[in-house]
Amino acid sequence: MYDRMQSFSKEDLTMIHASSMKVLEQTGVIFNDHNALRLFKDNGFKIDGEKVHFSEKDILKALDTAPSSFELHARNPGKNLSIGGDSWAYVPTYGAPFVISREGEKRPGTMHDYDNICKLVQTSEHINMNGYKLVEPSDVATRTAYLDMLFSNIILCDKPSMGSTDTIEAAEDSIAMASIVFGGREKLKEKPVIVGLINPLSPLQFAEEMAGSILVYAHNRQPIIIANMIMAGTSGPISLPGLLTLMNAEILAGLTLAQLAGPGTPVIYGSTSCPMNLKTGAATIGSPETYMINSATAQLARFYNLPCRTGGSLTDSLVPDAQALAEGALCLSTSIRAGANIVLHSCGMIGTYIGISLEKWLIDEELCGMVRDMMNPMDINEESIDLEAITSIGVGGNYLTHPTTLANCRTAFYENNLYNKSDHFKWTANGSKRVDEVASDTLLKRLAEFEKPPIDPDIETALSDFITKAKKRH
Repeated sequence: MYDRMQSFSKEDLTMIHASSMKVLEQTGVIFNDHNALRLFKDNGFKIDGEKVHFSEKDILKALDTAPSSFELHARNPGKNLSIGGDSWAYVPTYGAPFVISREGEKRPGTMHDYDNICKLVQTSEHINMNGYKLVEPSDVATRTAYLDMLFSNIILCDKPSMGSTDTIEAAEDSIAMASIVFGGREKLKEKPVIVGLINPLSPLQFAEEMAGSILVYAHNRQPIIIANMIMAGTSGPISLPGLLTLMNAEILAGLTLAQLAGPGTPVIYGSTSCPMNLKTGAATIGSPETYMINSATAQLARFYNLPCRTGGSLTDSLVPDAQALAEGALCLSTSIRAGANIVLHSCGMIGTYIGISLEKWLIDEELCGMVRDMMNPMDINEESIDLEAITSIGVGGNYLTHPTTLANCRTAFYENNLYNKSDHFKWTANGSKRVDEVASDTLLKRLAEFEKPPIDPDIETALSDFITKAKKRH
């Protein structure tokens, strides 16, 4: 296969690996959690205060037990997903505190917004996995908001989902709620059902809630994404090869902790690293360097035979405009072509993670469908070439009425649901609407037609009772 985007040689990847091993052995990584430090110490690691030093032997042993792929189970078994290899999952945006209108007006997110996003995920033909912090709701208590979000995830959507790692307690409650849905904790250890997102504190640290959440998920054999957001020039080297070395060291350190706590725990190798805007000090995710890092991340994941997570339709734009679609399309398509298996922020993210736009959510959803269709391989054989048809039409003929055209005209090509494919006359007759305006109309229709997926009433009651008791702890 030929691709003008850089493909690292084995020597390139080996050099990054070797450099990361030196960082892990000589500099080490701080873990701000006493249980994690105790686990490292019990397994013979060199500990200096809160700093852990790793040998290459330690890393390779951990990699040996981390699976290259796994099946992620959904509440609806028909929506289970394979994570790894050539398959991938589209996941919505994560962590946005604001909702931004298509005109650029910003307001705090609410649980109503959160529920609406769950409904969009459930009714989507392209987004096949739900996230966790779809938007940060400002109208519920901060300390217990994760319980409300997890409940909505489970009740309003029957696709695979993510859990909370906001605190160690939130991670434990995520596992407890998943066990209610899937038949108990022992059943969880037999099958992955909920994914936790772990973010290292670059450079070379894991905060208490992150290290502790690794232990919680790994003890229950539930998958974790270890994904750092290193900003080149501030929290990491300005040189991209140096950034990749630091990124790799952090991910492998977290993976090793996960395998010590629960050998065989699925770990997804990930990053959302990007350059810093040296004029403003802000992250710039809609940049060529971000796409290069995404490609490199996927290649490093394959080097270690691990599933990969990268960014999706990322943009620095504050409205769903041409900039947003251009940056998002470049980022999303690069991630998929490079081999990412979980694409977080696949739809809806706007303004460098500051907000979510529901109109952009639908615009990006269409983009996700187009990219997936673009990846479908051609089946080249005698039937698909159909020399008989070419010969029978001959020179200057017309294929429009040929039986093969008539038989396949409704299914041969990708059918857009949102983007305009009409001529100027029809477009004008329908109100001359831009795609963001069409998205606004479609949004109302989608939400109005939502039907709650079926769930066992006893499970829903058990979840409600659990949340009531959990909130009383706070």
